[in-house]
Amino acid sequence: MPLALFLLLSSVCNFISHMALCRRFARVCRSLQGHARHAVAVSFSDQTPAASKTPPSVRYLLAGYSNFNYEYCNSGSQFDRNLHFRTLNLAQSLHYSTLANSGSGPGNGNDGKKEVSSSASWIDLYLPKKVQPYARLARLDKPIGTWLLVWPCVWSITMAAAPGTLPDVKTMALFGSGALLLRGAGCTINDLLDRDIDTKVERTRLRPVASGDLTPFKGLCFLGLQLLLGLGILVQLNTFSQILGASSLFLVFSYPLMKRLTFWPQAYLGLTFNWGALLGWAAIKGSLDPAVVVPLYLSGVFWTLVYDTIYAHQDKDDDLKVGVKSTALRFGDSSREWLSGFGLACISSLALSGVNAELGGPFYASLVAASGQLAWQIWTVDTSSRADCNKKWVFF
Repeated sequence: MPLALFLLLSSVCNFISHMALCRRFARVCRSLQGHARHAVAVSFSDQTPAASKTPPSVRYLLAGYSNFNYEYCNSGSQFDRNLHFRTLNLAQSLHYSTLANSGSGPGNGNDGKKEVSSSASWIDLYLPKKVQPYARLARLDKPIGTWLLVWPCVWSITMAAAPGTLPDVKTMALFGSGALLLRGAGCTINDLLDRDIDTKVERTRLRPVASGDLTPFKGLCFLGLQLLLGLGILVQLNTFSQILGASSLFLVFSYPLMKRLTFWPQAYLGLTFNWGALLGWAAIKGSLDPAVVVPLYLSGVFWTLVYDTIYAHQDKDDDLKVGVKSTALRFGDSSREWLSGFGLACISSLALSGVNAELGGPFYASLVAASGQLAWQIWTVDTSSRADCNKKWVFF
């Protein structure tokens, strides 16, 4: 019964998170406008009105960028790359205005080589500047990855709970914290190994290591800290779970290499991201029940193949240029058919796990609702549109 509720609520949670992102980004845009006006005012001479010397990119953005929230929430697939570049231009304008005020930047003996992040987030607004690169390295401003990592843990912990009882709150909290740390560690490893590739890909060129905000050594030190904190969580589980959890590190460290070796890195990510389906059950029961956890684990792998293939379609042009591989490139125009097969396998495996766990009718009713959302995402995604791929991925 609790698992049924989690499945039923997952779609609602995704929708609410998406709307929250819209509202948060609208606030960020308003803040950026205020900073832009201030930066322009203080960056140029007092004799000439600041507005007359405002760079064209800033004037253009100040005139039209306030409509971002309306466009994003109501335009759907019309939210195209032009809006992304308008964000980049605003960030660059703010950066150069700040440099001008400090006596550096274009035209002041400094070419302003240092890049800035493509968009502001709560990290830029609230964290100290020295901490910001580490927070971005761990993707703390993009929680969707942590959610995707924690859901299989929640499913297995809930299924392992005694009939008629709620899942253990302490275990859920430990796995939630562990998911945050492990996802951050995985992103750090990925950015360290891919720093040469990231500089050539539009979506990743401003990541902290690739852009030079952090040196590889600092990245390694941060990785060590995350793993140490993760170890502190792992040792609170039973011995069997400690061994099982530690064994996942091989997958975590080797995943970033898969895109160089195979067209199926998304399948390898599925094996990595859904390890919690095994670990959650083990943390409660002290052992594994293959009849329940293997289908549950496989359902997560198939689910990952769906959402990460959609995600990979954003980078397929850049991937071709730099020579890395993905299922998006492997499937090409047949992606929808492949995704449909993976979606069917995901739901079938989840149903089999429920049968073996002897779950009741509400579980299957919730599974029908989850199937509807998955089908909508697969059959409405436009794999030729980066914006629509990102939108559908966020809804997972």
